Formats: sequence, C-alpha cells, structure tokens
Amino acid sequence: QVQLVESGGGVVQPGGSLRLSCAASGRTFDMYAMAWFRQAPGKEREFVGTSRRDGTTTLADALEGRFTISRDLAKDTVTLQMNSLKPEDTATYYCAAFTCGAATYNYWGPGTQVTVSS
Repeated sequence: QVQLVESGGGVVQPGGSLRLSCAASGRTFDMYAMAWFRQAPGKEREFVGTSRRDGTTTLADALEGRFTISRDLAKDTVTLQMNSLKPEDTATYYCAAFTCGAATYNYWGPGTQVTVSS
C-alpha cells in the first residue's frame, strides 16, 4: 500500500504561482512513477505530468513552459510548480503513484483545490 497526501493548493490571482507537493508513505520502494492529474468541475480528469524513478519527466504539452514537475526520491515527494496561472487551471489536483507491476496509476491522493481567480 502507498499513501499519498497533497498540499499547497489555494486561491491565486491570474498570472500568479503556486507550488503543490505530494508526500508518499508506505511501500514507496515499489513506486515507478509519481504524477499529477487535475479535474475541473464538469470535466474529465486530465493528465498534468509525471516523474519517473529513472529521473525522466513528462508534462502535458499544453502546460509546457508554465508548469514544472520534480521529484525527490530520497524524500518520496513530487512537486508541481505552476507559474503564470490562468482561470482555466482551476481544478482539483490529484497526486498519483504507479507501482511496479501495475497497469496504470493505482494509488491516488485525496486531492487539493487550486482556484485561479481575480
């Protein structure tokens, strides 16, 4: 079992920045990747970015240049730095983990709300 807890959400004005963190605990040695997803009201959940154990990262194309994902393997945390935020970035942001042998992301955090509004 892996437990994930997100932090850092809040309300920010357009053009502002927020930094989300996700801390993992439990069988973290099994984690191949940690990722961020988001879901806005009335919309489907969408992929934001992932950080793999080998150090590689992938961000959704539309977020490149504004968002950065990083991972601290020693602390079992993954961070999402969000800059130049737009109202359309408003969503609940979820941390997810992909453990070895799983077919997809199989552990999820409870989510943290990000609201971009003036």
